[in-house]
Amino acid sequence: MQGTGSFNSAVDWSTNGGTISSSGVLTAPATDGNLTVTATSIQDTTQSGEATVAVQLAVPASRHVVLLMEENQSYSTVVDASAWPNLNRLIAEGALPMNYYANTHPSIGNYLMLATGQVLTNNDNSTAVWNEDNLARRMLAANVPFRIYAEGIKQGYVGGNLGNYLIRHDPFALLSDIADHPSLADQVIWPFSQFAIDLANGTLPEFSYIVPDVMDDAHNGTPEQADSWLESNVVVPLLHTTAFQAGGDGVLIVDFDEAENGDTTHGGGQVSPVLWGPIVKSRYQQESSTVFQHQSMLRTIMEALGLQNPPGAAAGAPSMSEFFVQK
Repeated sequence: MQGTGSFNSAVDWSTNGGTISSSGVLTAPATDGNLTVTATSIQDTTQSGEATVAVQLAVPASRHVVLLMEENQSYSTVVDASAWPNLNRLIAEGALPMNYYANTHPSIGNYLMLATGQVLTNNDNSTAVWNEDNLARRMLAANVPFRIYAEGIKQGYVGGNLGNYLIRHDPFALLSDIADHPSLADQVIWPFSQFAIDLANGTLPEFSYIVPDVMDDAHNGTPEQADSWLESNVVVPLLHTTAFQAGGDGVLIVDFDEAENGDTTHGGGQVSPVLWGPIVKSRYQQESSTVFQHQSMLRTIMEALGLQNPPGAAAGAPSMSEFFVQK
């Protein structure tokens, strides 16, 4: 006796994240995480198979990472606020993490988290020098050029508060790798005026950390003054460099140390960092539900610079790769 009939091996593809074509080509979503791909038999829909796919986006390499810190503003006082027209233009053009929180109050612990992956102290008056694993140590070991550009100081300055300059806003001056080595401090710590010179000469380092003084970072001055200073002294000059033009690898990060004191969500309250540049997604607002904090920013900066094994809490923090163009 001979049977008749045929076997149809065709399947319907489906996924709970991203999209998948009729031929099984998966287009991953714009965020990290696991998703499930299911193949269901067309001949017998009771038969199916599943596979879990891990999606891990990458932070593209950059030789021009610029980080600038602003002060004491909550998400709600910045995003769509009339006091920050230039920063809101960057938000519209770049990427906005909508679920980002500072770590603590007051300021100093947040700055130390950005440099070391640890809060270390909440004493804003502390001038202690810390011998902890940190971003500067990693850059020095990997020969990644970096400079700190701070308003109101002279080259190599690692002293305390000076006029409108507050040392707690410059965590690199609180690290033993720099503070205990004057010759190195002379190489990496510069007055802000050097930023324009380095831009003009095409010698901007791979990592730049900008420290506006307290009148220009919204600490003592108005948000309008901070916004105008940012536009005139940082954004416009960067626009004239090839790194921040089409095809360049530049990324400007404007972050806030902490929210207003009344907001203690996740420790330091909700703030609104902005990522902007040719390797950043354009007009992108966070799609994931991931909570980001300063340790994630440290991790992300290190990934962009090609540095491995982030220190402290940055080691286990989620990367902010979803905000970057994937190639």
